[in-house]
Formats: sequence, structure tokens, C-alpha cells
Amino acid sequence: MPMNYAKTAMLLVVLSGIFVAMGAVVGGQTGMVVAFGAALVMNVISLWNSDKLVLRMFGAKPVDQTTAPDLYRMVESLAHRAELPMPRVFIMQNAQPNAFATGRNPENAAVAVSTGLLDTLSREEVAGVVAHELAHIKSRDTLTMTVAATIGGAISMLAQYLQFGMLFGGNRDDRGGVGLIGAIAAAIIAPFAAMMVQMAISRSREYQADRLGAMICGNPLWLASALQKIGARARQVVNEPAEAVPAAAHMFIINPLNGRGIDNFFSTHPNVENRVAELMKLAREMGQGDGGSAFSDPASETGPSGPWSQPSRSRRSGRGPWG
Repeated sequence: MPMNYAKTAMLLVVLSGIFVAMGAVVGGQTGMVVAFGAALVMNVISLWNSDKLVLRMFGAKPVDQTTAPDLYRMVESLAHRAELPMPRVFIMQNAQPNAFATGRNPENAAVAVSTGLLDTLSREEVAGVVAHELAHIKSRDTLTMTVAATIGGAISMLAQYLQFGMLFGGNRDDRGGVGLIGAIAAAIIAPFAAMMVQMAISRSREYQADRLGAMICGNPLWLASALQKIGARARQVVNEPAEAVPAAAHMFIINPLNGRGIDNFFSTHPNVENRVAELMKLAREMGQGDGGSAFSDPASETGPSGPWSQPSRSRRSGRGPWG
């Protein structure tokens, strides 16, 4: 999609400009030149290897039909419904229920879900979440999202360096004439500016992925229920890897940053209640107000073989299939 590529190009230009400006604050003209070279390298890495960097950043481990048969077959079935190539499947050992998709195109895409998500949601709700992430892949949102996470993370790290430099010494007045005020501005304003750029492409994209994901899995109510559970649980569980790289928060289906779930000017995600309302409206349009299913998992035809093999136990305990 040309518009997605144009957004990615603009994002690269703006975030790279912020990074170069911060380099000038750190090291004057020399720092600006070094930062410019680093930005060029990061752009290349972001376009071709950012998916690997992001997956490693969150400790995601690959799984297949042997190690996670039900989850793998679910993704396979939904990808077929979405007319997408089979993405790689990853699981994050993280108690916070969340998920994200990454990859520069559908042929090189990956879907990652947390153990907290599998422990918290029902099979149908997990299908809704996976379908949402496949919608991002189908719309080619993942390239823009991953580029923003990679370069935004570098900007955050540089800002942290400046903050520590001001706190623990160094020649605070020898920064190419910028001085202490410039360093403070770079440490505070630059990450804020980078976040504004990410937010510019975030909220409408989530609504679109919700709608398309609901159509992929066949029932908007599954995703609506999943969003409600994830939104409530995510605020109670700290996601340490995400807290360390807040510039990547926009990649997740729900904002992973603890205590930042309020829908305001500074949020990277729409309010959960607003998203649920839109999905409920879509469910009425599709005539699905009873939780009926249009999704069939091949695993159900081959007998018990994975984490959703005992649905009655999950319903009795109130926990997810991995509990």
C-alpha cells in the first residue's frame, strides 16, 4: 500500500531528524555528524531487521505445531481466512496479557502473544486477538509500527544518557554551545516529540485493525471481550521489557505501560471502552449478538492435543487454557 510506505518514509525522516538533533546537543557538530551516520544505519536495520530486534527486545521465543499445537493451528487457520501467508508464531514469558505483530511485509511477518494472554483469555478471545494482529499484517501496518519502535527506542536511550549525564557530572556547558538548557530540552522534548509522531499513526490504525480482525475471526464480540479482560489486567501487571522501552508501546494491542490506560492526548492507544463500543456496533451490523462462531479451528477435528483441550476445566476455574 503506497500510503503505508509514505507514512513509513515520513516517520523515518522525522525520527531521524530528532535523533540527529539530539546528537548535536550531546557532541556539537561532531555529535551531529555521528548521529547522522548512526541514523542512516538504523534506518537500514529498521527496514530489514527490526522485527528480529523487537522480538528479541521482548524475549519472544518461536513456537511451532509441536511446542504449541493449538495456538499454531489457530494462527494458521486465521491466516488462511485472512488470505495471508503463515506468519511465524512467538510466545513471550510475561504475566501481562498482551500481543503484537511485527515484520516488514506479510511474507516476513510474526505474531507474538504473552503467556499472560494465554492464561487469561478463552480460546475464542485469543482468536479475536490473533485476528487483530493479522489485520495489522494484512494492512501492512507492521512496517511502520516496527520502524517507530526501533528508532524511537534509540531516541529514548539517548535521552536517558543525557539525563544521567546531567545528574552524574560531565562538562555540562561543552555541548556545541547548547549548554544545560539545551540538554534538558533534548532529554525531555525529543522523546515527547518522537511519541507524538508515533501517536499520529496509532489510534485510527487500532480501530481499523479491530474492525478487520473481527471480520477475520468472524465475531466482533470475541475481540471486545478480550479487550475488556486485557485492559483490566494490563493495568495490574507491570511489563518490565515494555517499561524499559516505552517507545515500543504502540506495537501492542493494549498499552503495556502500567497505569497509562487512560485515553487522553498522551496515550498511544484508544480508550478500551471506545474500541469495545465500536465492536459491539459492528456485531449488531453482522447480526452476532449471541457470541456465535464463524471460526473453525482444524485442531477441533483432530482431538485433544493442546492447551485448549479441556474447555470445561477452564470455564470452571475462570482461568485460561494454559492454567
